[in-house]
Amino acid sequence: MINGGSETAVAPVGGSQPLDWKFSQVFGERTAGEEIQEVDIISAIEFNRNGDHLATGDRGGRVVLFERTDTQDHVGHRRDLEKMDYPINRHPEFRYKTEFQSHEPEFDYLKSLEIEEKINKIRWCQSSNGALFLLSTNDKTIKLWKVQEKKVKKVCNMNVDSTKAMGNGPIVGSSISTSSKQHIANGGCTSNDFSFPTGGFPSLHLPVVVVVNPECLFVTSHETNLMARCRRIYTHAHDYHINSISNNSDGETFISADDLRINLWNLEISSQSFNIVDVKPANMEDLTEVITSAEFHPTHCNMLAYSSSKGSIRLIDMRQSALCDTHSKLFEGQEAPGSRSFFTEIIASISDIKFAKDGRHILSRDYMTLKLWDINMDSGPVATFQVHEYLRPKLCDLYENDSIFDKFECCLSGNGLRVATGSYSNLFRVFGCSEGSTEATTLEASKNPMRRQGQATSRPSRSLGNLSGVVRRVKGADNSGVDANGNAFDFTSKLLHLAWHPTENSIACAASNSLYMYYA
Repeated sequence: MINGGSETAVAPVGGSQPLDWKFSQVFGERTAGEEIQEVDIISAIEFNRNGDHLATGDRGGRVVLFERTDTQDHVGHRRDLEKMDYPINRHPEFRYKTEFQSHEPEFDYLKSLEIEEKINKIRWCQSSNGALFLLSTNDKTIKLWKVQEKKVKKVCNMNVDSTKAMGNGPIVGSSISTSSKQHIANGGCTSNDFSFPTGGFPSLHLPVVVVVNPECLFVTSHETNLMARCRRIYTHAHDYHINSISNNSDGETFISADDLRINLWNLEISSQSFNIVDVKPANMEDLTEVITSAEFHPTHCNMLAYSSSKGSIRLIDMRQSALCDTHSKLFEGQEAPGSRSFFTEIIASISDIKFAKDGRHILSRDYMTLKLWDINMDSGPVATFQVHEYLRPKLCDLYENDSIFDKFECCLSGNGLRVATGSYSNLFRVFGCSEGSTEATTLEASKNPMRRQGQATSRPSRSLGNLSGVVRRVKGADNSGVDANGNAFDFTSKLLHLAWHPTENSIACAASNSLYMYYA
């Protein structure tokens, strides 16, 4: 049941009804025929914990912040809203807040390697004293940013006429007039007609720095500027490209992962980190798999999971040992007999994993499917959602043009009833994962999403909370090679990055340099 833009946590018998998705907003929409700059392509998206802020990173090393506006408009009317006996139908609306340059291109002279400025991941940290904190990383360097509103301050009570001073702009309490004279940066004047008044100044004033209100020239003001300041830089800890960062629920530590190692950091200490996972063999010729993604458990600060290029997920407990080379649980799917081919290991590689909000389930994305895992059952996934099954006959072509190595992200709704991931032709798919649900919705990242229901063929399914059965389901099988408009899929337009609002049915997704938002 939809109530005020959110969905109840209990699914109705027979499965919940498919959501009716609608277009909400777009930022950075490109016009027809407009050439896309490489540096403007979005490479990371992340909502903060309460969903009031959204951050995006791009290949140019910039981080752009958006803030929610629809809740702010109703803050003063909460008492009136509580008296109403019907819900207010409102969906999340955001506006541009600020942006800053997080990373710059660098060059590693020891390895003769260029380090691009592209933002790989963004993760929000806990807010403090009205300031926002977030982590951003490129291939080698992680940075902790603090974004805070600063009050505008200016110098007033000067001894000279404001028309003769230039350095600090308008002066409080004096009339401002334009002057054609040339001024220098320190407030002096290059013209020779400046002279002291007869008898000198009756008294000298000590300049005062005050907060300025440009409207009424009072000392107190609400005029503020947003300032982004780098608080910490965590570097020189990864020999390979960083693919994941994840905050711990303790609010004090986070992990960073590359192809072979996972490091544990303290947010306050940037000079050292602790290596907790190391899969690098003594002889690199013996290397058979690499780490592709890692994430902390949402509530247990001692647990984390990481995925590999072989399609497995390992759950580790940091209480067992300092170096977590042995896993607590291993989750891997069973290969169908006779289905092995040259592409089997490539398409089995997991590109992203996400914990559900309750920490009970893990969602993983490989090239062909989405899989939902129960951490209490390591015999196999509880649900498999077919995303790219129609591409199986085209794997040879996809290998030739490197599309088979595309890394699609995945996300879960806050209530855990639905999952979503991206595809080609700027499409993304939403699947229902509650008991009995056959929801498989395809939408296009545009102002007019042409929705299409996938023909979901499902086998008998079990409740995710019931551990007695091991019957699994395959849902959302789509064997067509056309998109929602009946056109052939465009493999150059790929929707790799998307995020689900933590409390409402709202999705933000990146189509090249444009940020699209939808609600249901």
